[in-house]
Formats: sequence, structure tokens, C-alpha cells
Amino acid sequence: MGHSSVSDVPGASSVLRTVRPDGTPVYRHRQRPGVPPVTVVRFDTEDAHAHLPPGHRHAHDFLVLVYIEDGTGSFAVDGAERLLRAGEVHAVPPGQVISVEDVAELARGRAWSVAFTPDAVPALTSVSPLSWAHHPLLALFAPGAVPGRVAGPDRARWSAWMADLAEELADPYRLGAHEAAAALLTRLLVAAARLAPSSPGTPDPLTERVFAEIEATFREPISAADVARALGYTPGHLTTVLRRRTGRPLLEWITERRMTEVRRMLRETDLPLDVVAARTGLRDATYLVRRFRDRYGITPQRWRHAQRAQP
Repeated sequence: MGHSSVSDVPGASSVLRTVRPDGTPVYRHRQRPGVPPVTVVRFDTEDAHAHLPPGHRHAHDFLVLVYIEDGTGSFAVDGAERLLRAGEVHAVPPGQVISVEDVAELARGRAWSVAFTPDAVPALTSVSPLSWAHHPLLALFAPGAVPGRVAGPDRARWSAWMADLAEELADPYRLGAHEAAAALLTRLLVAAARLAPSSPGTPDPLTERVFAEIEATFREPISAADVARALGYTPGHLTTVLRRRTGRPLLEWITERRMTEVRRMLRETDLPLDVVAARTGLRDATYLVRRFRDRYGITPQRWRHAQRAQP
């Protein structure tokens, strides 16, 4: 069912991007030209996961928001068990490893799942991924955040929002579908953020140092080894620590930051690809095309054209 839940099996809406050294597959959101990068699915959790093997492990490189309409169950995120209860909203950031010890106990009930990349939300299109943990709209995705719980009287409204978003995405080419989907997804994220703890967790000092170094140097042809050396660590150690604390290794964060800037430049400028590559720390236009297609499943030229074709 693609992205469609925190313990999903990739399908029509997600495709395999890479496999980590420990064998964990990482899936990216399937990018379709002219279609918003967001997918909504309503599913019966028991039927949806009946075919999963025990211990199924995977990670996404996109964001996933899951609303439990009713039922119970559990799954694990980076080895920590999460219980599922009616009315809860679970946010799974990119890079975290999802696993299921017992598929039969995953969940028995109904739920909605929303998978999206920041390009689906106007307020996030130009935001650095290094700032995601601090962005108000993504408060429920912040490190250490607990699932939100929707009050009983508000649950029907959450289901209606999900249904409306699914309806707009069912025909993404009709007039106003992009704007309506963006508005509905933003509304969902606002509601989810209001369920997050009012006092955010204390930022991790090492993560902050790593992100500051990436932000200062990603436009240059730096590597993970360069960032680690600048901070006084070995690449292996820093990669392991960063994966444990953020769910993603060092190189992925560097790549994510570069790709965010690439998307911004493609969307907002007419600069040729070789100039975009030079200004984002990539070797040349050929390398940029390869990395972009690997990351999003589409060439940068087609992505730019699709963005310009939107109303």
C-alpha cells in the first residue's frame, strides 16, 4: 500500500531508493509530473498488513502522518515501541526505521495515512531540511515528540479533512486541485502541530553543530568526510551518531540540503543546470541530473516544467 502507513509495504506511491548497509530498504515518494507530491490512503489496518512478514523493516525519505480512526495495535520506530490508539496522530520523519514484531498485532481498526514531501506545502518549499525540526508546521515530527491525541469531538473533523484531501488528489489535474490539496495538507499540519507538546525538546548540541557546518558549506563540493573533519570526528563515528539521533546518516543530510536548494533554483530561476550544479556543491549538470533522478524519480528538466505548468 505504498506509503500508506507507518508500517507500509512500498507500492504505487513509493519506490525503492536505496538499501542501507544493515539491509534496511529506504523508499522515496513516487514523483509524477504535474501531481502534488502527497498521497492519502484510508485503510483497514488488519487487512492492509496481513501480507507483511514478521520483523518487516524499512524507512522513508518523505514524511508520513497517520491518523488512527479506531482500533489498537503497535509498531516500532527506531527500535522504540509505539502503541496505537483511536484518535492518535503519529508522525514519522524521514529516515526513521519502521519495524513490526508481530504483523497480527500491528493494528486492528481503521486509519488514514498521508505521505508527502515538503514541496506539497507552500510554507515549506524553500525551508532548509536542516530546519525541519524547528518549523512550527512540523512540530509533531520533531525529535522526541510523542504522538498527538485528537479530542473526541474533533475526530469526525479529522476524518473529513482526510477525505477531502483524498478527493482532491483523486483528480489532481482538475482546476484548483493543487491549491486545494496544499491548503488541506497545511490545515492538517497546523492541527497536528497543535497536538504537539507546547515545550519543544532541547536541541541536541552535536546535531546543531553538524547542521550549522552543512548549512555553511553545502554549496561547495564537500563530502561527509570534510564535515566530520571540520568538527573533529571520524566520518564513521559522526555518521553513526547522527543516524542514531536523527534517523538519517550524515551524507543524506548533505544531499537533502543540496536537493532542497536545487529545487528552489529550478522553481524560481531560469538558470541552466550546469550553473545550478555549481551553486549547490554538485560536480556538473550530468551528476546533478543523476542525483536528482535517483532522489525524485524524475529529471530536473521535467520537474521544472511541471512546476511551471501549475496554475
